[in-house]
Amino acid sequence: MWDYTDKVQEHFINPKNVGEIKNASGVGNVGSLACGDALKLTIQVDENDIITDAKFKTFGCASAIASSSVLTEMLIGKHIDEAKHITNDDIASALGGLPKEKMHCSVMGREALEAAIADFTGTILPMAQGEVICECFGVTDLEIIRAIEENNLRSVEEITNFTKAGGGCGKCEDRLRNLLDDTVAKSSDVPKAQEKKKRMTTLQKIKKIEEVLEREIRPTLKKDGGSIELIDVDGDFVIVSLRGSCSGCHSSQTTLKEYVEKKLREQVLDTLIVEEEK
Repeated sequence: MWDYTDKVQEHFINPKNVGEIKNASGVGNVGSLACGDALKLTIQVDENDIITDAKFKTFGCASAIASSSVLTEMLIGKHIDEAKHITNDDIASALGGLPKEKMHCSVMGREALEAAIADFTGTILPMAQGEVICECFGVTDLEIIRAIEENNLRSVEEITNFTKAGGGCGKCEDRLRNLLDDTVAKSSDVPKAQEKKKRMTTLQKIKKIEEVLEREIRPTLKKDGGSIELIDVDGDFVIVSLRGSCSGCHSSQTTLKEYVEKKLREQVLDTLIVEEEK
């Protein structure tokens, strides 16, 4: 059984904005019933380019339904230009994290949003112009490269978790591995700013970690009655304590690894490992 957060369960059991907008401003269809996951997102945009309504129809698992539901809530009231910058990580974070094997559901939400906006603006999606690598799920090389770069993926298994590519017959695994190696190699020239980040002192790390906890992580956990405290930093190991409703929660490890650790790696140091106080 998947280890779902309370937020995922809430949006799965009581999904928001289910349905389809008639005469929608933009429509995004992604996935297919044959592949096991499909999402239709419809949006209504007013004369000021504000999204006034968003509805979805999803065929898929609890994570797919929850991701689609929370996405519609995130969209309503946003300017179309602001909505363009919503990422799959934003969707997963709004749910308090997703099991790593289900991250492709948040990616599907992001792709449906991009397709709906493209339909509204009359543009062609760049991702659709790529070469199909995974025939089973229709995933292109451009989609895979973006997933690798944005989510710091380092294995074929992780690529499958985020895109479903390689999750069918497995014939594309060699091509996935080659794409992974090429993409990682191209990003191996680390900018000087990142080099400096790796030489941070312990005090600098603590300050940066506390800033991210206060600015992004605590507000998200607070919505579900939880919190988090920094206990210690030992090299790359960050020891924390979950408080409130997060303490002892059956989804605590998912929250720590798929949300807290990921945020700290993105914004502080990509080698950090988050562990809960024993």
